[in-house]
Amino acid sequence: MSDVRPAVKDRRATVALAAATAAFTVCFAVWTLFSILGIGLQAELGLSETRLALLLGTPILSGALLRVPVGLAADRFGGRHVLTLTMIVAALATFACASADSFGTLLLAGLGIGVAGAGFPAGVSYVARFYPPERQ
Repeated sequence: MSDVRPAVKDRRATVALAAATAAFTVCFAVWTLFSILGIGLQAELGLSETRLALLLGTPILSGALLRVPVGLAADRFGGRHVLTLTMIVAALATFACASADSFGTLLLAGLGIGVAGAGFPAGVSYVARFYPPERQ
């Protein structure tokens, strides 16, 4: 019976690592959304270079500023829950971005998309509990 427990824990750890890696991939793809769409958005909305730079920097700045609070929340409430919440917020912000028709709406969506960039500490917190420190 003792041989089964490590195998189950290893399988759960592998599933957690794979799920977190997939979540990170999706979050960072969303986080870079404006950099991919920037030129098209600039032409469609008639944005100046300054406004485009502000739009491109908004998710990066909000993601960077939110990393510490998201990490603290992950330590307190659990990484899985906080990572799930960050992905939901990022999905809603991405939807808002897709339906945005003004620069202001895009900026607000960019703030929400920045949450996707802040999901990394939550995922690390979630996966870390499955591995001993020497394997982290």
